[in-house]
Amino acid sequence: MIIFINGSINSGKSTVAKILAKELPKVALIEIDVLREMINCMPLEKAIPINLENAISLTENFSRKGMDVIVVYPLSQKNYDYITSKIKDLNQQIYCFTLAPKLEKVLTNRGTRDLNEWEMERIKHHYDIGIHAPSFGEVIDNSEQSPKETAKIILDKIKQ
Repeated sequence: MIIFINGSINSGKSTVAKILAKELPKVALIEIDVLREMINCMPLEKAIPINLENAISLTENFSRKGMDVIVVYPLSQKNYDYITSKIKDLNQQIYCFTLAPKLEKVLTNRGTRDLNEWEMERIKHHYDIGIHAPSFGEVIDNSEQSPKETAKIILDKIKQ
């Protein structure tokens, strides 16, 4: 099984994914932003395609080793289509959940994270281009629920 956790910066993706990873046996957690940190020397727009390719390679590797995979990243339709087209031959059930708290909520400091100006502008950009409301997968408004409650919703959906 492959689970994508989609959503804007500060939507709770990483927190929820870590909870899911503790609840599921034999799971690999791929944070594409961590892959981005490996190539901070290049502009974001040039790094994104490389990050996606690396995420695909890791997903394939872990999947072939019998592991479930959770992939965390803000996905546009184009990037989601690209990734899923590359991993379709793995014959794994693919789920995608978009965390979509209300904009005013996601623009506030949540947990221990203090948003900087770039992150706030990037969040607005994500909402402008519809990262929070894609035409793929399932959207969860997690504005008024805890990360554990959001993870439970996802676990209930994948166990159906």
